[in-house]
Amino acid sequence: MSFVNPQLLWLLLAVPAVGAWTWWRRRRTTGLRYSDVGPVREAPIAWTVRLRWLPAALRMGALALGVLALARPQTEETTRTRTAEGIDIMMVLDASTSMQAEDFQPTRFEAAREAAGAFVEGRVSDRVGLIVFAAEAYTQAPLTLDYSFLQRMLEDVEVGAVEDGTAVGTALATAVNRLKDSEAESKVAILLTDGRNNRGQIDPRTAAEVARTMGVRVYAIGVGSSEDRDTWEEPLPQGQRDESAGVDAEMLRSVSTSTGGQYFSATNRDALERIYAEIDTMEATPVDERVYTDRTERYSWFLLPALGLALLEVGLSATLFRRFP
Repeated sequence: MSFVNPQLLWLLLAVPAVGAWTWWRRRRTTGLRYSDVGPVREAPIAWTVRLRWLPAALRMGALALGVLALARPQTEETTRTRTAEGIDIMMVLDASTSMQAEDFQPTRFEAAREAAGAFVEGRVSDRVGLIVFAAEAYTQAPLTLDYSFLQRMLEDVEVGAVEDGTAVGTALATAVNRLKDSEAESKVAILLTDGRNNRGQIDPRTAAEVARTMGVRVYAIGVGSSEDRDTWEEPLPQGQRDESAGVDAEMLRSVSTSTGGQYFSATNRDALERIYAEIDTMEATPVDERVYTDRTERYSWFLLPALGLALLEVGLSATLFRRFP
């Protein structure tokens, strides 16, 4: 609850002052004079005498509630709406046996899966799907807004589920096929692998050409460590091959840049997480957030009880607690 005129709440400090002044004034009043009050000293004290402070208390309560009503209390109900034009993203994850290497903690595959999961958590209204590949590629999860379902599907991925190998071209073509009918203004494939294309009938560059034609932007991530390079490089120098980790950096760079994307090299777990965070920033969806506030006047919550207390005080003062003179 809030108040439109909170400065009036300072008047509450005057309530006890008014009460003290009323008590002092009544103490100064002489009242009726009797020649002898001895006979009534032993008389029992009536309950009205014991509660003679009640009218003054009611008056102060009415005054305090009246001040609160003047301050115009209000309750607020806030509604937030978030709208965004989402993009469609297919994550393409290498699940070949080489992804079980332990140069990433605990393994390359586990680090890649956890980084992909964190990436999914950051989406707002984007449809995200998952392609898993080794010697063959298959759709683990279609494009969906159900991020909880996608996270479960990501957790269910296992290395060795299909024949071993690295069919990069087939995997990329499968992702493009999933995105070809998308009506989103932006379509993205995030390809992660630690090897070279050695299986499948489709060349990665051919798949990239199809992706470019379909308006699909490819971000390629090469995964693997080396003895003399343990930092995140974005991108690798032209012509350099990531031989130490078995990654065909030249091919991945060619695939990504030809579609308007970018190639990244991840040599440790932290670098991989930063790469996903960078892609998240590059493919951020503008979110339009609108806040609607419905304010309701609540002065009646205080004004009506104040009137009730005032009427009760007047009634009691004129009857049970009437004073003479």
